Amino acid sequence: VDISLRRLFRARFRLGEFDPPEQVQYTGIPLSVVDSKEHRALALETARKSIVLLKNDGATLPLGKDLGTVAVIGPNADDVEVLLGNYNGNPAEPITPLEGIRRKLGKGTQVLHARGSEWADGLPYLVPVPGSALFTTHDGRRVPGLTAEYFDNRALEGEPVKTEVVPRLDANWWDQAPLPELDDDDFGVRYTGELVAPESGTYALGGVGFSAFKLSLDGEAIVAFENRHHPAKRSKDVELEAGRSYRLRVDYSEHRGDAHMTLLWAPPPKDLAAEAVAVAKKADAVVMFMGLSPRLEGEEMNVPVDGFEGGDRVIIGLPAVQEELIKRVHALGKPTVLVLLSGSAVSVTWAAENVPAIVQAWYPGQAAGEAIADVLFGDHNPAGRLPVTFYRSVDQLPPFESYVMKGRTYRYFEGEPLYAFGHGLSYTSFGYGNLQLPATVPAGEGLSVSVDVENTGPRAGEEVVQLYLTDVEADVPVPRRTLAGFARVSLAPGETRSVSFELTPRQLSLIDPDWKRVIVPGTFEVSVGGGQPGGATAVVVGQFEVTGD
Repeated sequence: VDISLRRLFRARFRLGEFDPPEQVQYTGIPLSVVDSKEHRALALETARKSIVLLKNDGATLPLGKDLGTVAVIGPNADDVEVLLGNYNGNPAEPITPLEGIRRKLGKGTQVLHARGSEWADGLPYLVPVPGSALFTTHDGRRVPGLTAEYFDNRALEGEPVKTEVVPRLDANWWDQAPLPELDDDDFGVRYTGELVAPESGTYALGGVGFSAFKLSLDGEAIVAFENRHHPAKRSKDVELEAGRSYRLRVDYSEHRGDAHMTLLWAPPPKDLAAEAVAVAKKADAVVMFMGLSPRLEGEEMNVPVDGFEGGDRVIIGLPAVQEELIKRVHALGKPTVLVLLSGSAVSVTWAAENVPAIVQAWYPGQAAGEAIADVLFGDHNPAGRLPVTFYRSVDQLPPFESYVMKGRTYRYFEGEPLYAFGHGLSYTSFGYGNLQLPATVPAGEGLSVSVDVENTGPRAGEEVVQLYLTDVEADVPVPRRTLAGFARVSLAPGETRSVSFELTPRQLSLIDPDWKRVIVPGTFEVSVGGGQPGGATAVVVGQFEVTGD
């Protein structure tokens, strides 16, 4: 605890929290630097470098920019929320994968889009209610939009400070209030009017806001939202009759952080999969954006979907509706690329055996669409590596309730993973040689390890050189191997570079039965390459002896 406290207070001291503001360099940073040109460039670079090429059989990727028609399919293809994960800010101009591909290909290629499926059965895809479905009364006349009343308190008590008609309920005030006379963290807005559906059927009606809101229809409470950690509660199924007016009221209360409120609905469900198949049939190539969403995985969330519990995942595969869509599209025989967006590892065992190219893009941020398109169409050579193990199924893992490390993570897992920690492919290839390390190392001393890395492929690229260390002769339980160093190097075709690592005495130590850290003489194995030994990329292996009493 003392060590952790020292670290926390050291960070606070360095941030200047205990100094007068005029002495703190950070207080002079103007707001204008936020979302600056430099920041946007960094967001793009970060997204590019995080993308992992999991599989690329037959050089399916990169795709050609001369394709006549490309089908972009999936629930993650054109959704902003899925780019950002949890605990995020709101970017000014986020780029979805669909938009990124359209910008990349321009007018020369027809880009077709179909959602294809929901993220999971029972989790409707909500979109902002269009202004064409909203009406209110103003100056005795029925006009499009909603009446908005602004209050100087979150309880919406007293007389409103201002009343106006807004075209629709899709407001984002960032970290401020809608009016200068209101407190940024203590105000309320009441929206009233009529909701008119364009077609009869079952709608999921709700909303999203950083703070609390209550939504009622014809005087009946529909949704009461109090915490952003419970987004699955933000909608309710209601039956709406086409052309009929329903009295609508939304009370929004702001009490902290950013302020935004959007009225959402999901129109009556259609055969999304059939629409996707029809679109895919017309295409020369198909890119499927599947995976998870912050609405499925997150902190303390009530997710009423099979395979999810309280924001945690109790299965690690794709939701069944997505898995079925991938199989239907793949059956068409089109060149198909699967792009996964998620915050955690997803088991895609069927796709790994059948889909020729798979990309893991995570939740890549505001520049997601541009970065993904750069990788898909060859303007960026991917070099990301998996920071976690992709298991085949939960059957390979100990029970969730067990905190024993045996059988978990690349360090202790004995089975065959779907994709190993550190795995990642490139559009070029790399070779390794000339591994240099001492034959013996006295106990208590460190050592240097070097290796030559060559770009043996046709194009420039980055390689993530990884050094793994294994204590071969330990007589107490130790990890199978440990990542002891890594370096990202950029190499032109045919270029060779020497990469060095320094291993410390602590990295050669272990914990003995008395819970003491000690260095025990014995044999150590070193593996250096583009991933773990036995994986899809080249490695070289050597050994050294730790000597001493």
